[in-house]
Amino acid sequence: MRPEPVKYSDQLIDWLVELGYTHCFFVAGGNIMHLLDSARTRLKCIAVVHEVAAGIAAEYFNQVSEDGKAFAMVTAGPGLTNIVTAIGGAWLENRDLLVVGGQVKSADLMTGGIRQRGIQEIDGVSITESITKRSIRLSTPVDEWSIKSTVITGLTPRKGPVFIEVCLDVQGAPPIQSQQQPVMKSAGSTQITRSVVGQIVAQLNESERPAILMGAGVSRQVARHHRQLLESLQFPLLTTWHGADRISSRADNYFGRPETWGQRLANMIVNQADVLLVLGARLGYQETGFNWQEFARNARIIHVDIDESELEKGHPKVHLKVHSDADDILSGILAEDLPERPQWLSYCMEMRELLPLNEHANETGSEFTSPYDFYLGASEVSGEDDIWVPASSGGANSVAIQALQQWGAQKVVCDNGLASMGYGLSGAIGAAFASPDKRIWLVEGDGGFTQNLQELATVAVNHLNIKMFIFSNEGYGSIRTTQKNYFNGDYLGCDTSTGLGFPSWRVLADAYGIAYELFTEDGFENSQINDALSTIGPVLIEVPIDPLQTYWPKIMSRVTESGSMESNPLYRMSPDLPDEIWTKVSRYL
Repeated sequence: MRPEPVKYSDQLIDWLVELGYTHCFFVAGGNIMHLLDSARTRLKCIAVVHEVAAGIAAEYFNQVSEDGKAFAMVTAGPGLTNIVTAIGGAWLENRDLLVVGGQVKSADLMTGGIRQRGIQEIDGVSITESITKRSIRLSTPVDEWSIKSTVITGLTPRKGPVFIEVCLDVQGAPPIQSQQQPVMKSAGSTQITRSVVGQIVAQLNESERPAILMGAGVSRQVARHHRQLLESLQFPLLTTWHGADRISSRADNYFGRPETWGQRLANMIVNQADVLLVLGARLGYQETGFNWQEFARNARIIHVDIDESELEKGHPKVHLKVHSDADDILSGILAEDLPERPQWLSYCMEMRELLPLNEHANETGSEFTSPYDFYLGASEVSGEDDIWVPASSGGANSVAIQALQQWGAQKVVCDNGLASMGYGLSGAIGAAFASPDKRIWLVEGDGGFTQNLQELATVAVNHLNIKMFIFSNEGYGSIRTTQKNYFNGDYLGCDTSTGLGFPSWRVLADAYGIAYELFTEDGFENSQINDALSTIGPVLIEVPIDPLQTYWPKIMSRVTESGSMESNPLYRMSPDLPDEIWTKVSRYL
């Protein structure tokens, strides 16, 4: 039973508990002292070392949790500026993230054009308003309805972060008498009609080569509810990277993830389909490529999205725009008779045999681990309800998109929109608190891991069951590759020989009291690695990656005479396929 509120901060936290919040990730500070005092008796409060970790952990917690929600709490000034990256990331990924921030006393707020009056004062609302669905400051106590309706703004489609900044004197003010008003949840989408579902089903049935591309707008709950029906469809299913765990990679009709760093097979299927139903994916440049005019070049595209502005942005060319919740449309079409296209499905299966996930063009030095072999091997030994947290940028991310084979009830969470290095460790912490009985696979590059390695303290003190694989290649692999390909190998700030520094991972793990293992040539057959994976608790596993590792296939661009970049279409990934293979996999191009 919660204690009776004796100050306004007690009331505010109580209202959040009533909305389902159970956890708070925070960094303590003087300007949130009342809020934190209230939260400690009402929530599970998890201290992290840096505020950006609080935001990322809360975001990933909410992506993984099936029981409860988390928010981040930060103090004024640097507490707020430090968490802006996490807010921006959640904004671009359409994910809910509630951030409660402190502020100086209302009497100390800057006025009259001065830059600062109160200590650590900075205008958090102005900083965050462009990357939140709502950003407010409480300079006086407001009622329950005002708080709850603000928070719910971020929970309804299209989701996004919410920032509530609370002045210190407001936090410590007496409780207010508040008559709760009903909180109206946004409908989020236009009314679904049988005629819209009928149009979609008719186009699928009229097609010879239909395909469905599912994005994160299809919820895990709905996809898993319909999994048997989805896996019985007799035409190809594809997902975006963020929608990867909506279906098992072991399903016969699942053909992967098309995008700029996607799988060649999936890109070939998209561009040979004659109808492409896109459910809950933005179809931004990451999904279509910069040469979006060639995306699904032979298909009628049916685009279903909760945000009308995404439907009207002008790229790619869409033949039927459906402003609706993707869950509703998916449920509607699966209730209808859908086409069986065994010849088309068989052709896609033939292509799957011809286009391996680890292409022969990739080169790995003899003393190193192929990142493709790593992900393929890890997929085989992972458990059916494990949680994957791949890096959000660099080779650890791009190879995951191409080679990770999710299955069973596994969940995959990462953040690609902002593509900020260092997301992985904080995200894994959030996932571990959301699912304490699950094993978390974190895969991060050494460059990204170094940017947030202070959170090893959070892992260690809470004995979290995170298996941390660090792709160790002494630098920023993607930056090194860019400088090699476009600037003749004039390297700068991309590795240890050009100015970067990295710790000894063994010594670092030991400093935090975390077990360490080196990933050797026998890989997942190594008994020590297997023991580390099966033992509850954290372990840091260093995976030696060749600094000269190649990452094929990928979309290549060239610099034009004007200095701009021109990209190949998705179906023309590099390197070019041998003529014999190309002829077999381009039948309908």
